[in-house]
Amino acid sequence: MTDIAFHFNAQDKLEHACRVARKLLRQDRRLVIQASAPVLETLDAMLWNMSAHDFVAHCQIGDAAECVDASPILLTQDAQLASHHDVLLNLEDEVPDGFGRFARLIEVVSATDETDRTAARRRWKHYLQRGYTLERHDLVARSA
Repeated sequence: MTDIAFHFNAQDKLEHACRVARKLLRQDRRLVIQASAPVLETLDAMLWNMSAHDFVAHCQIGDAAECVDASPILLTQDAQLASHHDVLLNLEDEVPDGFGRFARLIEVVSATDETDRTAARRRWKHYLQRGYTLERHDLVARSA
C-alpha cells in the first residue's frame, strides 16, 4: 500500500517541492512531480536555478527517451506516464490517477491559500476513506 504524507503549511509550494526533490535526489530516490503545465514550467526553471552548488537533475515527460529513462526526477501532468514508481509529489488539487502504483505519495499544502487547503482536505478524506494511513508534517512547526 502506498505511504502517504501531507506536508502542511508550505509558505511556497514550489520552493518546498524543490527542497523535497533535492533531498530525495541526495537519497538516490526517484521522484515524479505532477502539476499543471504552467506550474511545471515554473518548477523546471526553479530546479535548474536552486543554487550555485546544487544540480537537481530532472526532465519532463515528453523529453528525449534517454533523458526520461536516466532522470531521477520527472515532471509531468500525468504521473501514470512515468516509467518509475518510487515517489510521487502531487501539486494538483485532485487525487492523482494511478497514485497507488507509487511506493510513496507526498501532498504539499499551502499555508495561506484557502482554496488549496480545502482541496487538500478533500484529498485527505479520500485517502482515509480508502484505508490509507496518513502522515502529517507541519512545516511551520519544523521551522520554529
